[in-house]
Amino acid sequence: MSTDAVALSGPRFQTEPARLYREMRAEHGAVTPVLLDGDVPAWLVLGYRELHQVTGDPVLFSRDSDLWNQWDVIPGDWPLLPMIGRKQPSILYTVGERHRERAAMISNALEASDPGQLRRHAERFADELIDTVCATGTADLIGQYAMLLPVRVLARLYGFSDEDGPGLVTALNDMIDGRERALTGQSHLALSMGELLAARRAAPADDVVSRMLADPSGFTDEEIAQDLMVMMAAGHQPTADWIGNSLRLMLTDGRFAASLFGGRNSVAEAMNEVLWEDTPTQNVAGRWASRDTHLGGHHIRAGDLLLLGLQAANSDPQVRPVGADLTGGNNAHFSFGHGEHRCPFPAQEIAEVIARTGIEVVLDRLPDIDLDAPAESLTRRPSPWLRGLTELPVRFTPTPALGGNPS
Repeated sequence: MSTDAVALSGPRFQTEPARLYREMRAEHGAVTPVLLDGDVPAWLVLGYRELHQVTGDPVLFSRDSDLWNQWDVIPGDWPLLPMIGRKQPSILYTVGERHRERAAMISNALEASDPGQLRRHAERFADELIDTVCATGTADLIGQYAMLLPVRVLARLYGFSDEDGPGLVTALNDMIDGRERALTGQSHLALSMGELLAARRAAPADDVVSRMLADPSGFTDEEIAQDLMVMMAAGHQPTADWIGNSLRLMLTDGRFAASLFGGRNSVAEAMNEVLWEDTPTQNVAGRWASRDTHLGGHHIRAGDLLLLGLQAANSDPQVRPVGADLTGGNNAHFSFGHGEHRCPFPAQEIAEVIARTGIEVVLDRLPDIDLDAPAESLTRRPSPWLRGLTELPVRFTPTPALGGNPS
């Protein structure tokens, strides 16, 4: 691997990732050598065509992490283990027919959720969160709203009690950030999932977990618990960032000003623009080469790890020239992945319902909302994996809380 590999960390992923990806592409082409925590080597796939090739060929570019040629140097406390795990019995690392059966189980369990009930849950939890800030005239729409909403809705769909939500939020954020509390967060999430499975095994209900347990494919409780952890992590934080990034765009970009004054058509347009230009899931780990090959002009060795550069591919100048107009209804982005391991379609729909409902409730409840800080002062979490704001301060005319009883 190249001696001028780029460290996949540092403030530039927080402050100027688009420029950083352009520089990587200019120096290395569509695939660039990178270093993970502890100087562990990997490849970051930047090109749209190359990413399509990697995600579309599950034999050459496998999801089986046992293939990794770096396991001998990975310490047991490596902070990225929750994201790049070994021998984890989850759908992320299952391949072939067993993966297809597993994906079908998850899709069927999610698809059976009542869409009307999903929207009602999202509206109720969103209203409850707005009730806590609406009388004050100011709020942080990240810490007090976006970071709390998706997991509450998902927890209800899966079968958790509302009281479990705050602990799940903390555990998920710790795990996804991939720092010193990552393994602790993973442990809390695993324990919570195990307890829920035991409860639903004893007393099934109308929820996602019960439907997964009833699936005839014969998956073990451990496999289902691992899949639930994947579903919760993939469903919560990117959706929270989708809400935050979309609200930021509407509050700072004049093209979406109508959204703030009763227009709702541009909400969907803003959400789609974020998936192209500011996607919550920037980079994903990963795929492993099953044999020596070439990609983007580089020699890839058997067992090399390839990271999926979703945002870099979305902004590939061959498909999205710099300064291009709004994307409109173009959904050919990589923000939900591609190929066998893409985000299941029912999960995409659930995320969109939660995000759009969350945005619309803000705009309905706080009609004169405005940014309460210079746009250039807004900062992002220091993560190369997920791109989201640390806070989004807003001001508005104080309004009374709605109240209401849980349904």
